[in-house]
Amino acid sequence: MTVFDDATPAVANLDPDLLMALRRAATAAADDGVEFYVNSGWRSPEYQNQLLREAVAKYGSEKEAARWVATAQTSPHVSGDAVDIGRSDATAWLSKHGAEYGLCQIYRNEPWHYELRADASDRDCPRMYADPTQDPRMQH
Repeated sequence: MTVFDDATPAVANLDPDLLMALRRAATAAADDGVEFYVNSGWRSPEYQNQLLREAVAKYGSEKEAARWVATAQTSPHVSGDAVDIGRSDATAWLSKHGAEYGLCQIYRNEPWHYELRADASDRDCPRMYADPTQDPRMQH
């Protein structure tokens, strides 16, 4: 799906300011021949918990899974405040131009994960966390 797919809850349930910034950036990126695809946007708490269970099974422990998947209580996807963008040309474009739209990569280990930082257009994006375990918002 794209950032313009209003029929899909993963896009339609994103924070309106994040969605507006994504659409503005996607329109500019299209001028460069780059299309934004949403691999994951808003998630229900149930789906987030399923992803966490799958990550624990894959990585062998809750501690290791936490480097990749947050709990439903802490995930910015559940609140509609995060989006995972697909295709490397789109993430490369966002890496270069995202701050102009307030779109910032938050984790070094997740080049696809973007969140809105409205003041980034003035001050650039904040320093990235190594992974979600370093993010104070992910602490219980």
